[in-house]
Amino acid sequence: MLTKDQDILVRHAKDGDAAALAELIKSAQDAVFRLSVRMLADLDAAQDATQEILIRVIIKLSTFNGDSRFETWVYKVAVNYLISARKVVSRDPGLSFEAFGEDLIDGLVDENMASPEDHAMLNDLRLRCTMAMLLCLDRKHRAAYVLGEVLEMEHAEAAEVLGIEPATFRKRLSRSRASIQEFAAAHCGLANASAPCSCPRRLPAALNCGRLDAGPSAAFANAPKYAAAKAMAGRFNAQLATAELQRATGPLRAPEDFATRVLSLVDPPT
Repeated sequence: MLTKDQDILVRHAKDGDAAALAELIKSAQDAVFRLSVRMLADLDAAQDATQEILIRVIIKLSTFNGDSRFETWVYKVAVNYLISARKVVSRDPGLSFEAFGEDLIDGLVDENMASPEDHAMLNDLRLRCTMAMLLCLDRKHRAAYVLGEVLEMEHAEAAEVLGIEPATFRKRLSRSRASIQEFAAAHCGLANASAPCSCPRRLPAALNCGRLDAGPSAAFANAPKYAAAKAMAGRFNAQLATAELQRATGPLRAPEDFATRVLSLVDPPT
C-alpha cells in the first residue's frame, strides 16, 4: 500500500500538480535505470529505455489505484516495456550460454601476458560480463532473475510485478538461477578459480574487439572495485559467489536527469 506521503503526491499529481508529478518521477528514475541496465546489459540502450518508461509512467499514472506500492507499480510498467516493447525485442541479441562461453574463451591471453594492474578496466569488464550473462536468458526468465536474485525483491511482490502467480515466479527464478550458476561455475574465474576465463586474461581481447570502451564507464564509478569483488567472491563457493557478483554493481544511478527531460515532453495527466 501507499505511504501517506506517496498517497498525497499521487493524488496531487493526478490533479495536475506539476511539482508533485516531478517529485514522483524523479523518485522513480534511478530504479528504472537500474532495472533497464540489468535487463539490457547496454548503458546507452538503458538510458533510452529509462526515458521511454518514465513517459509511460506519466501517461499511465491515472490508472494507478494505490492497491500496491508506487514503486511496485513503476516496476510493473518498466518490466512490461522491457519484455514486450518492439524496440527492445528487435534489439535483443538472442545470446545463448554456448555462444557466450565460446566468445569468452576466444582470444584469452596467457597469464604472463595479462594486465592485472589495470584495475579500473578490469572492473568495467567484470561488470559488463556479469550483466551480459543475463542476456543468455529469455526476457521473462531474465526479469525473474533480476527482480528476485539481483534486486532481492520479495517473491510475492516480484510475481505481482510480472503479473504471474508466485509459484510460477519461483519456478522461473529457480531455472534462471540454476542456469546462471552453472555457466559462471564453468566459465567465470571470479566465481570459480579453476574456470578458464579470468578478467586479466580476457581484457586485451575485450578491448581489441570493442567489447569495452577505451576508458572505464562513469556509470560504474561507485561499484565495488575489482580487487574487492575478487576477494568477496573468494570467500564463497561458486553458487554463492555468482549471486554476490551479480549484485556487486554499485547503485547504478541514472547518469542524467531523465525525469526533467521527459516531463518537458509529456503533458501531465488530467
